[in-house]
Amino acid sequence: MKILITGGTGLIGSAFINAFQHKYHFDVLSRQPVDSGCYFNKKDNISWLTNLAKLSDLNKYDAVINLAGEPIVNKRWNLEQKRSICQSRWKLTSTLSKLINDSSSPPHTFISGSAIGYYGRQGTEAIDESFDQFYPEFSHKICKVWEEKASLAQDKTRLCIMRTGIVLDKHQGALKKMLPAYKFGLGGRLSHGNQYMSWIHIDDVVAAIDFLLTHNACRGHYNFTAPNPVTNREFSKTLASTLRRPNIATMPGFALRLLFGEMSDLLLFGQRVVPKNLLEQEFKFTYPELKMALTHLLSK
Repeated sequence: MKILITGGTGLIGSAFINAFQHKYHFDVLSRQPVDSGCYFNKKDNISWLTNLAKLSDLNKYDAVINLAGEPIVNKRWNLEQKRSICQSRWKLTSTLSKLINDSSSPPHTFISGSAIGYYGRQGTEAIDESFDQFYPEFSHKICKVWEEKASLAQDKTRLCIMRTGIVLDKHQGALKKMLPAYKFGLGGRLSHGNQYMSWIHIDDVVAAIDFLLTHNACRGHYNFTAPNPVTNREFSKTLASTLRRPNIATMPGFALRLLFGEMSDLLLFGQRVVPKNLLEQEFKFTYPELKMALTHLLSK
């Protein structure tokens, strides 16, 4: 299978390529191709694309996996950063949809990224893909338009949209940023700690993408979260226990707002998201429980 993948050097993209280099051939879209050894275990079955301008269609691809986008939490949100976050997702996804629609023999599958930020801030009620009472904040706007751009291609290909939660990986992402404080015994809850964290182990993300890729019955929206989300208080307690460190510190809400501004809402509010559609399609999570996931990641 020949796959066009965007965001292939990111957390999820690089993990997927490393897991399936033996099985698939990847054309990785990157503005500046780099030494593949920086990201991938092997150089086999990987080619680089610098842009899509020379492509008039996507006839030569069997599937497209679209994961590219400016990281949401890397910088404080100002108007310029918000514009970059949105356009890095919307423009590319729109281009991919147009190329699929212009194809006489289009890719059979289009897997496009989104996030559970689509739901906006929520309370303690468990919500699945059918939930439609969104909180109209910036994270919802990003994901709403992002998904709309991908949906432009759904008449020509099988479309699956990934609404991804907090991806746990020891070497990249949220967990890596948390570890130093916890290792020094300075970890603890954020504010009251009652906000839910909908997390997922990186290995389950990779397996779920391949599941969507290879199961023709799958189409529509999929929450990429473990079946058992936890509160921030429980997450902090479990992480500290796994590292055998104390869990006594607390980061007050006002301090988070001073540090991160509007972006702090992602930390102070949460969603209790469950992967109903993946479970109904009989996808099997390897790490459904947080303690199991952290033990595996931190014992590597």
